[in-house]
Amino acid sequence: MVENKKMKLEEFLEIRQEILKHWKTGNHPDLNLDVAVEKLKAIPREKNFALKLRDAKAKGITMIQPRAGVALLDEHIALVQYLEKVGKADFLPATIDSYTRQNRYQNAEDGIKESEKQGRSLLNGFPCVNYGVDGCQKVFDSVNVPLQARHGTPDARLLSEIITAAGWTSNEGGGISYNIPYAKSIGLEDTIKYWQYCDRLVGYYADHGVELNREPFGPLTGTLVPPSISNTIAIVESILAAEQGVKNITVGYGQGGNMVQDVAALRALEEQTNHYLELFGYKDMFITTVFHQWMGGFPSDESEAMALIAYASTVASYGGATKMITKTTHESFGVPTKEANAKGLRASKFITNLVKEQKMPESEELTFEIEMIKKEVDALMHAIVHAGKGDIAQGIVNAFKQGLIDVPFAPSEMNNGKILPARDIDGKIRILEFGNLGMTDEIKEFHNKELQKRAVLQNRDLSIQMVIDDIYAVSNGNLVGSEGE
Repeated sequence: MVENKKMKLEEFLEIRQEILKHWKTGNHPDLNLDVAVEKLKAIPREKNFALKLRDAKAKGITMIQPRAGVALLDEHIALVQYLEKVGKADFLPATIDSYTRQNRYQNAEDGIKESEKQGRSLLNGFPCVNYGVDGCQKVFDSVNVPLQARHGTPDARLLSEIITAAGWTSNEGGGISYNIPYAKSIGLEDTIKYWQYCDRLVGYYADHGVELNREPFGPLTGTLVPPSISNTIAIVESILAAEQGVKNITVGYGQGGNMVQDVAALRALEEQTNHYLELFGYKDMFITTVFHQWMGGFPSDESEAMALIAYASTVASYGGATKMITKTTHESFGVPTKEANAKGLRASKFITNLVKEQKMPESEELTFEIEMIKKEVDALMHAIVHAGKGDIAQGIVNAFKQGLIDVPFAPSEMNNGKILPARDIDGKIRILEFGNLGMTDEIKEFHNKELQKRAVLQNRDLSIQMVIDDIYAVSNGNLVGSEGE
């Protein structure tokens, strides 16, 4: 049974030996922990993800980071160098390919070879495990800003070992956020244990004087996710990480669409993450927020897509996010060119620079929305703690089984999938069908009342058609869907 309990060093090292034993030859001098500690200590401050986030937060600015990754090492290096120099990215990623995410390293190797033959990337990301520490360090040495792995891997233990030893100072993911939205039949107990190992690795480095950043994946399925659900999962993953010794955590949130609700969600997320970490006894934590630009369907017209990117950038700045993950005008077409990626970055940076001194004005609407989100998160956290009889790890497993926490449109069989979100008349995301979600009758009545207002004003029924209309609305240039749109 999985528990939220710090992994003993002996257990960690024993599992580590097993993980590394079957990878390639089994002899890994470049993965010696003592060597890696000294290497990471020597990294300049401006290339350490965790420390650069500290500096950005102290300055009150929003930094920008793209998604990007291709199959061939030299091409990936050229790509990230371009995004740094032309796109002016503050942080750089390696988006990892799908084979590596599923631990299918031989398939990834075949993809590398076929890509070399055809002279173009046939993988949808960078196969970091196949390139090993040496290859990943070449990527790190080629740029002047920090690197992070962004992926979607249920079992990222080997991946985490390699990237960290190579100097990449941040890793995205978690046992919930890299399972429920990404996998179909992998058990939550398993993925929580896998990511406890990844976090224990970060905790090991912290014990030896190296600060690394960890970032739970905030947007989840990226489609009409109620802020309280994504915020609760981010908080839970922060608690799980903190137990293993992680000190620097970036909690994420995906743009919902209504500016007031999005700013409220970011503010509530940071406040409640700090609150619950303190409540559970985790001291000296450094928490930042990351805002993900629109994760749903994009307009096919590039001018309209750029407008959506600019709008998201404004919201990120107004919400005080320390970092923002950018999108491109090619989102509706497929994988973007490096030129399109750089344009999205530059547009985002221009907006964040332009409005960096401005904040969302205080208002009754904003205050109400913050308090509503916090009330919902408190209800969900109470349900999780109760389901686990005080243990957060067991609580999240049981809460998903019972549908007390539920993510809309997720593929996982561990997820009940019984809740349905929809927008109110202002475009705020509310809950149409609650399933067994662990919320009070008062909260349910509020959501129902807000959606009823929309039904009356649009002269329509309160039904699943609202959900369908809302899913397609933004790509058609609206926030709130109209019937039959």
